[in-house]
Amino acid sequence: GGVPTMYWSLLSVLDESIDIARLAENLRVAVAGGAALPVEVHRQFQERFGVTVLEGYGLSETSPVASFSRLGSQVRVGSIGTPITGVEMTLIDPGSWEELKPGEDVIGEIAIRGHNVMKGYYNRPEATRESISPDGWFRTGDLAHRDADGWYFIVDRSKDMIIRGGFNVYPRQIEELLITHPSVSLAAVI
Repeated sequence: GGVPTMYWSLLSVLDESIDIARLAENLRVAVAGGAALPVEVHRQFQERFGVTVLEGYGLSETSPVASFSRLGSQVRVGSIGTPITGVEMTLIDPGSWEELKPGEDVIGEIAIRGHNVMKGYYNRPEATRESISPDGWFRTGDLAHRDADGWYFIVDRSKDMIIRGGFNVYPRQIEELLITHPSVSLAAVI
């Protein structure tokens, strides 16, 4: 298990002096969380070690896991998986609590409901009202789309979205494209 930076760091130090085949023989499962794993890092890790990294997602407010790519199911690179047992996830309009209809091209804010969601922010009733609906949905601030099978793919944080010429530009999508270039190791778009 590790955060994306650990996978990136491991890949960046591999050279001819390291017996990658021996390492790969002993590696059965790899999991990542804490931040979005860049698709290129995911691809390179799978290519070098023959293991697909399973990604999870959660926040402190969701104690901490809400979804995961399940061992044994076909992993979708770039996905945070499906909700864990006892947890519901949906996409809502970022400006309201309106649930969005499923669709590959529909981007909405992830909302989570379940036994793992906090009761509220300590001594911050206004912040609690803004982030938790009366029926228990917690709004995460993360924008995503969901495929036909219910797998979620984070696009970016709602606060990071840039509106340029009437188009929504997501820094993570630009970062994902930049690191596919062979001369770029890692990128951060702000």
